[in-house]
Order: sequence, then structure tokens, then C-alpha cells
Amino acid sequence: MSYDAVVFDNDGVLVDTTDYDVLQEAAWRAFEEAGVDDPDPEHVEEVVVGVTPESLSEVCERYGLSVEEFWRVRDRASHEAQREHVHAGGKQLFDDVSTLSDLDLPMGVVSSNQQETVDFLLDHYGVSGLFDTAYGRQPTISDLRRKKPDPHFLEKALSDLDAEDALYVGDRESDITAAVNAGVESAFIRRPHREHHELSVQPDHEVADLHDVRALCR
Repeated sequence: MSYDAVVFDNDGVLVDTTDYDVLQEAAWRAFEEAGVDDPDPEHVEEVVVGVTPESLSEVCERYGLSVEEFWRVRDRASHEAQREHVHAGGKQLFDDVSTLSDLDLPMGVVSSNQQETVDFLLDHYGVSGLFDTAYGRQPTISDLRRKKPDPHFLEKALSDLDAEDALYVGDRESDITAAVNAGVESAFIRRPHREHHELSVQPDHEVADLHDVRALCR
């Protein structure tokens, strides 16, 4: 198929994933900043990754916290932890991102990470100029609901790129489902951290790296 644009997830596709303990420590810090000195470890785990508005609301109700305010604190702590992680040498840019430098297609980024974090990573690694548009979440409950597999941000990127026959490249099942929901083709990238990962939804393509993506887009 001939594509008129290609859009990439960020974490696990363009840059390495964040070490879990970095995000876990950020969650503990968020409770501390919110005035909760001794949260239940299970409640901390609830807000590390995979949090939903419903699970967040239950945790906040337990401690008498404002859901919107605590989420802003948690997202800020997560962003700052990821910045520190990068400056300490973590979350590196994958070497094969360089293969995209002369790909003659409009390109975008759509992530479930924070917008501030996406912008920081692309700028830090000097690759923001490769992409015509880039979307992450704002620290609001409404944007938390719009995380993939919701196609909201992918559809915004496709609109920016004026694309109808695009390819979305991701490393999670939610990425593949978001592509289905947006009506575009998908490529599941089997980086080493996804080598044995099983999917319950079928991507249009499976690729090993961004060189394979480039070949699909020629």
C-alpha cells in the first residue's frame, strides 16, 4: 500500500521505555507532594502506569484528594522523573531513528505520555524537526480518557498531516487498536522489549525496527 503519512508512537518506538522504578518513585513522590505521607503501596501501584479515571477517582476518594489536582501533581512528578532519567543516561533515542531523516513523507508522533515529556524528548535528542506534528496528553482527566486505544490524538495528527492512508507504528496493543479505531493501517514494532509479546489484535504489519518501517513506506 502507498501511504501518504506515517505516525509513530514515542516510548518504545523512537526512544527507549522508562525504567519502571523511575515511574514508581515518581508516584510515591506525588503522594508525598499531595500531603499523603503513608499511602497504601497498592494505591501507589494503581497510579504508576495504566491508570484510568475510574481507578484514579477511587484512590483519591480514599485520601480525600481532588482528582484533577492530584492528577496534575502525579503527571508533573512523572514528567520530572523522566527528565532526570534522560539526563542520567536513560531513555535513549534508538539509533535507527536516523533512517527517517530523508523519508519523503509527512511524519508525526502520537504518544500517551505527557505533551511536555514528548516535546522535551524530541527537542533533547534533536529530532523534533523530523516531525510535522506531535501529540501527547495534557495533565487533565479529559485527556487521560483520550489515551490510546482512543483514537483522539491520532485523528488530530492525521488531520494536521492531511492524511487519509497513513501508517501508525507502535509497540503496544493499544497502539494497534487506536489505528483500527482511526481507520488507518498499523505496524507493530518488535523491539527487544516486545520480542515475545502476544497480541489479541492483528496488526497490518510486524516489523523489527525502523529500517523495516522505512521499507514499508517507500
